[in-house]
Amino acid sequence: MDSPIYSKNDRKEIFGWLTYDWANSVFSTTVLGVLIGDYITTLAQKAVGENGVVISIGGWDMVTAKSVISYTIGLSVFLQIFFLPLLGAIADYTHLKKKLMMFFCFLGAFSCCLLFFIQGDLYLMGCLFVLISNLGFGAALVFYNSFLPEITTEDKRDRVSSWGFASGYLSGALVLIANLIFLKNAESFGVTLEMAVRICLLASGIWWGGFSVITFILLRTRQPARSVPEGKHYIFAGLNELRNTVKELFKLKHTLLFLLAYLLYNDGIQTVITASSVFLSQELFVARGIETDRTVLFIAFLIAQIVAFVGAIFFERLARYTSTKTAILTSLVIWSGVVIYAYGFLSTVSQAYVMSGLIGFVLGGSQALSRSLFSQMIPAGREAAFFGFYEISERGTSWIGPIVFGIVAQMTNSYRPAILALIVFFVAGSLILLFTNTRQAILDAGNTPAETT
Repeated sequence: MDSPIYSKNDRKEIFGWLTYDWANSVFSTTVLGVLIGDYITTLAQKAVGENGVVISIGGWDMVTAKSVISYTIGLSVFLQIFFLPLLGAIADYTHLKKKLMMFFCFLGAFSCCLLFFIQGDLYLMGCLFVLISNLGFGAALVFYNSFLPEITTEDKRDRVSSWGFASGYLSGALVLIANLIFLKNAESFGVTLEMAVRICLLASGIWWGGFSVITFILLRTRQPARSVPEGKHYIFAGLNELRNTVKELFKLKHTLLFLLAYLLYNDGIQTVITASSVFLSQELFVARGIETDRTVLFIAFLIAQIVAFVGAIFFERLARYTSTKTAILTSLVIWSGVVIYAYGFLSTVSQAYVMSGLIGFVLGGSQALSRSLFSQMIPAGREAAFFGFYEISERGTSWIGPIVFGIVAQMTNSYRPAILALIVFFVAGSLILLFTNTRQAILDAGNTPAETT
């Protein structure tokens, strides 16, 4: 039975869509951003030493304690490269978009909850749960993002996308405050600090899965633009669609250039986010023989979340008065300054808070505007398939950056050159974006450019 045709810009449906940002942002902030990197690294270091060998193959030290979490995140996203575009292609042919989003959402949330049971020598099992939860996180976002052009018109897209990120930052800030209060008073509640961390990980998974129910109630299933060819299974139709999407991407050269730029600079952004807690923990505390003060990590990310809410709205306004492309490029200049600052100047807790504020200011704008701009470069009816490629480097789903970060940290036994190495992603991405004709990309996709494009 065909799905009814729904109008765009429905406030109730947009609210449901925004709620998923509210729901899943705790995973990228509390789990990936603050807790899991430091927690898994600490467990590994207790077992094998500060930079001891975790995995050795044929006499080669493949993974050490300082690189284990970076490699885990990198591997989880590398695996996504092979199935996210296919999932997106299948979704464009079927009514399964919302169901697939639900499946991967709850898979990720459940795996996040399982991190509660990780302690002692179980750090490698913890890495497995992180890998699965991040796979679910990234896959669900493919379908989530592909709903944006279905529920909004071009003139509303920058605003809705920005408010989506803003709601996520507000959610992340509230959860961080609650976790900070809980961790600071763990002993008065009769639990150890380690147990408190595990409870926070469990609560994050429950928050993610619980609030997403609102999204799945309010988002509507739409009729796909194309049907599966007669006598062909939707999986094979999806494989064929994937091949056609790749071909079309190479025809839409400006869209392809933007996607390449995005994959580079956002890989750098995501790596900075996921590596920040480990970087601050190791450089401000462990390297000086001091036990990590997790309060500092929470406050740093809380600052980033609060400022990010403001930054997302600021850059949406900047895009309105200049252009979306100009606003993104402005944010990337600041991102480059952040990694230089972290490498050469950061040495105190106060400076860490300054850096967190800078990260927060540019975080929302660079991501929200990129999502909105790319959604206009997609041919109608191909949203999920194209976002399958886009999602290879979205929130928490970078892979080249973490691997580069891990290799440099492992080779130099320091996180400072590792964080500086990420500037390559920002510079290369900025240069490609600078020479990309974004307006022509939108026209080539058969869409009408917004005034601020």
